[in-house]
Amino acid sequence: MKNQIILFLASFAIGQLSAQTDSTGLPGDFFSLQGALEIFKQSESPEEFEKLLNRETSKVSNLDLDNDGEVDYIKVIEKMNGDAHVFVLQIAVSEKENQDIAAIELEKVSNTEANIQIVGDDFIFGEEKIVEPSDGTEEEMEDSKGGPSPEGYFHPAVVINVWPWPCVRFVYAPAYKVWVSPWRWRTYPGWYRPWRPLTFAVWHPFRARYYGPAFRVVHTHRLATAHRIYTPVRVHSKTVHTRYQGAHKTYHVTKHKTTVTGPRGNKVTKTNTTVRGPHGHVKAEKTTVTRSRRR
Repeated sequence: MKNQIILFLASFAIGQLSAQTDSTGLPGDFFSLQGALEIFKQSESPEEFEKLLNRETSKVSNLDLDNDGEVDYIKVIEKMNGDAHVFVLQIAVSEKENQDIAAIELEKVSNTEANIQIVGDDFIFGEEKIVEPSDGTEEEMEDSKGGPSPEGYFHPAVVINVWPWPCVRFVYAPAYKVWVSPWRWRTYPGWYRPWRPLTFAVWHPFRARYYGPAFRVVHTHRLATAHRIYTPVRVHSKTVHTRYQGAHKTYHVTKHKTTVTGPRGNKVTKTNTTVRGPHGHVKAEKTTVTRSRRR
């Protein structure tokens, strides 16, 4: 028992230290894209997904965009075109303003196959962040000195078939009707109990528990149709933009992409990413190469 307590305290201390170094000052610090996708995976329907997403015990969101001292309710609004679905995660900041947090993009590939990604809003996260399910193999091999060789240096990623997920099967049922959250500013379901937001140092270990081999961050939109559905309906709040304008000025991400071709004609995308913090200081640099194949 004593050793377990020591390990817990050490883990918590590491989490707090990591929180201090990883904080960007942007709202995305307080939301887990991986967690949202995990909750979607567990849900039986979009309605249940919205309910689980807004449970304090889920520890997916710690966002307080309206600055009222309570974690905000996240609405799930669905857009659909044929076999492409988009589930927009959105917060009502006031009676007149809403702010998108992320969008889950889903496409049916065949009668037994579907693919999914969650795309974090670039203003919320400082850059557009894309997360998708993973089988644990690495899609990207990082290198700070020019990147890996395009010939067999890394394992290509497997694009996961999410057709077995209950919510996916539910939305592709013949009689399915598009889900649009009935809730709005200051009007929430009876079961909802808002809670006080946690500081980032306390919140970070909860968010970190969703990190792992089940999900990976990628840099490619695989679901072109679903992404085209979402792009013209994105919603941003002027209030949120003004509140976090300073943090955006001190957080800059630049990416330079090139195509690398090996002697055998194999092609991969090489991405050089630079993250700059306050005063233009470089916080991180990395080079990645990506390639994917379907399973």
